[in-house]
Amino acid sequence: MKIVTIPDLHGRDSWLQVNIDRFDKVIFLGDYTDSYDLSDEVILENLQQIIRFKQQYLDKVVLLIGNHDAQYLHFPHHRCSGFRPSMQPVLTELFTQNQSLFQIAHQENSHLFTHAGVSNRWLAHLPKADLRSKLELNLQELDQLAALMNRMHEDRKMRTTLFDVSYLRGGFDEAGGPVWADKRETSTDYVPGLHQVVGHTPVPDFQTIGNETGSITYTDVLQTREAFFTLFTN
Repeated sequence: MKIVTIPDLHGRDSWLQVNIDRFDKVIFLGDYTDSYDLSDEVILENLQQIIRFKQQYLDKVVLLIGNHDAQYLHFPHHRCSGFRPSMQPVLTELFTQNQSLFQIAHQENSHLFTHAGVSNRWLAHLPKADLRSKLELNLQELDQLAALMNRMHEDRKMRTTLFDVSYLRGGFDEAGGPVWADKRETSTDYVPGLHQVVGHTPVPDFQTIGNETGSITYTDVLQTREAFFTLFTN
């Protein structure tokens, strides 16, 4: 399977350069909103176009949720920088009406795609809310980790943990969740047995840390150049 990933657009329309016919999956890694220079109208039209793209290719296009999207989808919770009060009503309505098109994670065998990444520390502290038993989480069997996180997001009582923010990003949680994890924690604490692909942290070039037994790849290069990380999975 040939996959292309599209990281933090923040209103940019550079995703239109991707030829969908060349790929089996097109995975958007979240953060469609909160540009620091584009207008409300441009951001909104771009997101609406992405949603129409997803509706046209339901099985081929994956839309993940980033921290900048969560603050509108779950308003007034999970606030972060760049929040635009002027856009909140229309974005909240747009995300809410199309919530079924968005998800927290996507997985292809050992390849896991989230906005920010999963660390061992975050997985280990899930028992703080007795979530491990509720979710039947087995850290030795991670092939259904994306499905588990998406199930968490559907449950209002469980979803808060997905948006944990560690001190590295100005929060107070033990570790950042898959929508907020910082590169400084995931680069040294990525999960063995998984090959993760994430956005969230701007990097000058694609960077993979790890080896054949486990790794994490940072792909958010759009602040410096228009390039999209591609990979092949079994």
